[in-house]
Amino acid sequence: MGKRKQDLGDVPMGGTKNADDESDDDVDMINVDFEWFDPQPAVDFHGLKNLLRQLFDNDAQIFDLSALSDLILSQPLLGSTVKTDGNESDPYAFLSVLNLQEHKDKPVVQDLIKYIQTKAASNPSLSALSELVSQTPVPPIGLVLTERVINMPAQVIPPMYNMLLEEIAWAIQDKEPYNFSHYLIISKGYEEIESKLDLEESRPQKKSKKGGDGAQRFFFHPEDEVLQRNALCHGSYEFTHKQDDGHSDSKRAFQELGIITNGSMVLLDASQFEATVKAVGEYLQ
Repeated sequence: MGKRKQDLGDVPMGGTKNADDESDDDVDMINVDFEWFDPQPAVDFHGLKNLLRQLFDNDAQIFDLSALSDLILSQPLLGSTVKTDGNESDPYAFLSVLNLQEHKDKPVVQDLIKYIQTKAASNPSLSALSELVSQTPVPPIGLVLTERVINMPAQVIPPMYNMLLEEIAWAIQDKEPYNFSHYLIISKGYEEIESKLDLEESRPQKKSKKGGDGAQRFFFHPEDEVLQRNALCHGSYEFTHKQDDGHSDSKRAFQELGIITNGSMVLLDASQFEATVKAVGEYLQ
């Protein structure tokens, strides 16, 4: 069943902007009707699995994405998908939440908890998260998983978060296990690096833009800026499985620099979640 249909007006869907042109005149605009649906186990499995693979990027192979997709789809009244061609079409975006404490005995959730522990321990900025997930048993943390195809407008996100708030409130009224102490959002960002192709052609004195702690990081999801602003802690981490040297150049389609992706995690106190959702909506309106 469709939750809501919303016309976002003219939105950019895959721009053709020239990297040297600062104007927006060359960005393709298209009017699209987006429709929000409850997760549909009968039709969403493959589309959801593909979006999860995109979210976890290089480290997707660590997880049983089939089991994770099934777990998300086992909560048909919690979370949303976004489609443009009816309920039977593949989702272009999704958002859901899993209770890490409730599902701690499921192998895929055990893998997620171990992964979160390892990555949080690798970055001092995530020390509060590291301490939290190291407790036994793990606290009732709501793991927020959300992803969308790369050319989806960010404006589809606030309705999904707003509906999630409503659904969690209804679930708590029905005594279901969604009374969280914290929310943890897994996302990813990227750093720009000097293209290896350019370095081969550059003059000897030309310096490359290096990654690492001093590099500027960018968001794939613009709402992450607001989430981080309201977080108890946040930080990035390197993927366990490294990309090869040519991978960054394969992602430089519309820019001069190559990019290297990295994961990120944002921890929110549950008492701040509603205000943060409101702030995301205001930022993306």
